[in-house]
Amino acid sequence: MYRNPGFLFLSDIISHYWVQMNALEQSYQESLDFIYSFVDFSMKRHVDDAHHFFKLDRMHKFAELLGNPQDNYPSIHITGTKGKGSVASLCASALQAAGYKVGLYTSPHLQEFTERIQINGEEIDKAGLVALVDRLRPLTQQVPEITTFELTTALGFLYFAEQQVDIAVIEVGLGGRLDATNIITPMVSVITPVSYDHRAVLGNTLTEIAYEKGGIIKPGKPVVLSPQQPEAEKELLRIAAEREAPITQVEQAYTYTEVAHDLDGQEMIIARQMTNNANPTLSLAAEPLHLHLPLLGKHQVQNAATAFAALDIFTQHGVALSSQSVTQGFAHVSWPARFEILRKEPPVVIDSAHNGDSMLRLRQTLDEYFPDRAFILIFGASADKELDDMFREILPRVESVITTQSLHPRAADPQELAKRIAPYGILVQAINPAEAALSKALELAGSDKGIIVAGSIFIAAAIRFIWKAIPEKQIY
Repeated sequence: MYRNPGFLFLSDIISHYWVQMNALEQSYQESLDFIYSFVDFSMKRHVDDAHHFFKLDRMHKFAELLGNPQDNYPSIHITGTKGKGSVASLCASALQAAGYKVGLYTSPHLQEFTERIQINGEEIDKAGLVALVDRLRPLTQQVPEITTFELTTALGFLYFAEQQVDIAVIEVGLGGRLDATNIITPMVSVITPVSYDHRAVLGNTLTEIAYEKGGIIKPGKPVVLSPQQPEAEKELLRIAAEREAPITQVEQAYTYTEVAHDLDGQEMIIARQMTNNANPTLSLAAEPLHLHLPLLGKHQVQNAATAFAALDIFTQHGVALSSQSVTQGFAHVSWPARFEILRKEPPVVIDSAHNGDSMLRLRQTLDEYFPDRAFILIFGASADKELDDMFREILPRVESVITTQSLHPRAADPQELAKRIAPYGILVQAINPAEAALSKALELAGSDKGIIVAGSIFIAAAIRFIWKAIPEKQIY
């Protein structure tokens, strides 16, 4: 067949496109291999004696080589044991609704590495990530022992600066005091509820853990505290007073309550209270404000109040923001795998609960939304987690358990998990891979029982991915 050399056939265009896409995908994977070639504590089962790695001098040096990009924009810095990702996403969504160009840095990711670095809800594209990694590659040789998370954080800071964001919302990776993100000087710091987690690194008492989390409090800079357990609160207040950081305790500064909920979201009302150091007339909630949240559970009402308090402080420091923007932003926030309902009837729910406190909140939310429903638990966890803390909270709420495993290197063996659960006197079986575990759970649930997936963000992400790939006719 004659082919005009000046005319491209559709097959030529498609072929050229796939060659380009394959080349980009290869470059992207090579970039990820480079990022993960450094010390990566998220992949280690136990930290052991590697605490010497947790320090900020490498991050300061690397940022200096990049021209300290983190200083080019105002920021909100968020830590805590649970809820920090939800608070970060709420803040970013509200600021975006106000018309700002907003960077959001979070970890870990659910499916794709690029989720960690976003601007206005759009992930950094793979080509952009490859280009940044290629530029940073030679600089890493000047910073011995740089870690994967430090390199990733630097990528995020640089990307936000070069894309000229108006504001960045930065979530701490681990702890706070020695976390790679803690080289920023934020406009406001936020500490969500502190509970027991990562004890090998952060300490065995709430005072020790709160000391690490409180490390993000900067001298003279405002800090917002979610409601805390007394031991943690005492330490956080001590640090704030020592650094003369103005403090807003959410439960004292605001009244907030859930007024209605269903499987599509919940309604809440928030209002600023009169306190010694604040004029409520200057607040976004000078009058009671009605908010809709697509995020479910009473703990998300608390997270929303915490995010609101941080935004309120932003407005008092020159950032133009209206209550309408906050209302709009909160109503459209997206934060997957946090009591995310994949199917309403019979329910299939995934949650990233991975410690005792978050399992308690998960159990309470199940009781709130599905009070009379029997559930089958698909459970997977990291090998270094406090399993009994989780089991004590969630096992009384479920009828049976299927243990399984994500592909993450820290994932515990399903057979070992089943052995740990057996003494609790509940029916348990180990099934791997996760696809088979979900299939068995669907079979056991039938048309009446619910399925809840929990134990780690990695197993929640795995089941979410598998679920999305199942043809609709096979699951409804």
